[in-house]
Amino acid sequence: MAVFLGIDVGTSGTKTLAMREDGTILASATSTYGLSSPQPGWSEQDPADWWDATITSVKKVLKAGKIKPEEVAGIGLSGQMHGSVFLDKQKHVIRPAILWNDQRTAAECADIEKKAGGREKLIQLVANPALTGFTAPKILWLRKHEPKHYDKTTQILLPKDYVRFCLTGEFATEVSDASGTLLLDVRNRVWSKPLLEKLDISGSLLPKVYESEEVSGQLSEAAAKLLGLKKGVPVVGGGGDQAAGAIGNGIVKRGVISATMGTSGVVFAHSDEVQIDPQGRVHTFCHAVRDKWHVMGVVLSAGGSLQWLRNQLAQAEIAAAKRLKTDPYNLMTEEAAEAPAGCEGLFFLPYLTGERTPHADPNARGAWIGLSLRHGRAHLIRSVMEGATYAMRDSLEIINELKIPIREIRLSGGGARSDFWRQMQADVYGRRVVTINAEEGPAYGVALLAAAGTGHYKSVVEACTAAIKVVSSTDPQAEAKRVYTKSYPLYGRLYKSLKADYAELARLVAEV
Repeated sequence: MAVFLGIDVGTSGTKTLAMREDGTILASATSTYGLSSPQPGWSEQDPADWWDATITSVKKVLKAGKIKPEEVAGIGLSGQMHGSVFLDKQKHVIRPAILWNDQRTAAECADIEKKAGGREKLIQLVANPALTGFTAPKILWLRKHEPKHYDKTTQILLPKDYVRFCLTGEFATEVSDASGTLLLDVRNRVWSKPLLEKLDISGSLLPKVYESEEVSGQLSEAAAKLLGLKKGVPVVGGGGDQAAGAIGNGIVKRGVISATMGTSGVVFAHSDEVQIDPQGRVHTFCHAVRDKWHVMGVVLSAGGSLQWLRNQLAQAEIAAAKRLKTDPYNLMTEEAAEAPAGCEGLFFLPYLTGERTPHADPNARGAWIGLSLRHGRAHLIRSVMEGATYAMRDSLEIINELKIPIREIRLSGGGARSDFWRQMQADVYGRRVVTINAEEGPAYGVALLAAAGTGHYKSVVEACTAAIKVVSSTDPQAEAKRVYTKSYPLYGRLYKSLKADYAELARLVAEV
């Protein structure tokens, strides 16, 4: 039986997964690396680290899965979105890659909106507003602040596409990841010539765009020797990490939504048509399913808020967990369960690193509101979990506004592994939530894309239907649903009340 590799070039490490064509996972391995922050708000990595981690993780998987080189029939690629790798005419990396979480480009975002003719016009051109994480403002930043580097640049690649170049020698990308550059005409799935002209960026700097399951190149002889594989293995387009993760969750049909509660939170909806929020509160990108799209909301500090609470205020739980040989989160959720739904009027705003959906406000900050003498540790913990879940509901409400049906919500990430948090999500969303048999994320998704793209399935939808099954469901509890339905509107008004104060706070911090 054929074997397919999925390679996911993440921010903290590269994960490789081996999958049989029936969807069975044979082995997976991750090789980690660091990132640098040369100045506050900057985030960079050396692309060579991604390639080294790819070689290491592939070799580990082949060994662990006892996979013969001739068994590997295809490779799929995923990775962190929006990053920028700049190459010169010798195809050498010019400078460290600027990553998705880099915040240096606020001025360039404003410049892009101005040159596009305003925010509304920009959204009409590329379906999204300009955000600091996207690729286009990074390109303008390089041109303005490092002109010598810009003048040397002959090709600009996204992170996974640099690894593709190392694998195949080809310059290529695919529609889902390209959507996050802010340079793709998302409606027509091609580079936006009008916007490129307005920004004075040459189209020759950008790679060819493929559909996600389409073969984009073959493994070169040199790469095959390094990886321990055979020359000529097809490498498909793959997907940006969110679209690839959605493939791995089976979000390939109308009405099926995913809610991933990781460090960040992502609500992802499949769409058969291009559906754009005129206010730009959610992203509209091409999906990794041919000729389909997706709408996506992003919460920057979802599970990350609970992680912050653990690290800063849960030393007692960490110590107890060590004695009991369990995870501190288990003890924290047990405490949270002691507080009632709604935490007796205590709210937590989970904006520890600013917020993307629906506010697009880098100045937003976390806050507890409603504290009283009645509140104890259980309330504090539960309110953080409720705040992150309310933030996820913000995205669901916008998706509902866009008339995208919500028939099934599939949970994944840390928030899906906790019985308590699964129930809370059902209660806050007011809908049944389900879990599935796959938890491997983007690497699994692009392995499925490779299976479809090399003809082992007729389509991506057929591959997902064969491999992915619902294994559990959780219905909302009537009383908790009532409490959250009543409390949610107030949660939304709290940000609006504080918006101007957040901006003033940012100015104050900058002046100190």
